[in-house]
Amino acid sequence: MAAKSQETHRMTYIIAKDCVDVMDGACVDVCPVDCIYSKPGDNQLFISPDECIDCAACEPVCPVNAIFPEDQVPAEQKEFIKLNYDYDYDSSEPGANA
Repeated sequence: MAAKSQETHRMTYIIAKDCVDVMDGACVDVCPVDCIYSKPGDNQLFISPDECIDCAACEPVCPVNAIFPEDQVPAEQKEFIKLNYDYDYDSSEPGANA
């Protein structure tokens, strides 16, 4: 049997619409790998897909239910998947820094 030539894509969690202008930060406090980012001027938090270990610790503590497994983001909020993937993590820091 031939080896797979493509790396398996790991699912990540996505922070979606209900975090906008809220940024409670409870998710930041429970994340074991510090993969939730923001910088001054941001209006929401972002989960780094390269760092998220899919532990789900953040999802139940979000007071506005804004965090979803990537494959369960509501259809009307799918644009937040791209926002989380395209966010400039190199110019920000883990935590609620806005």
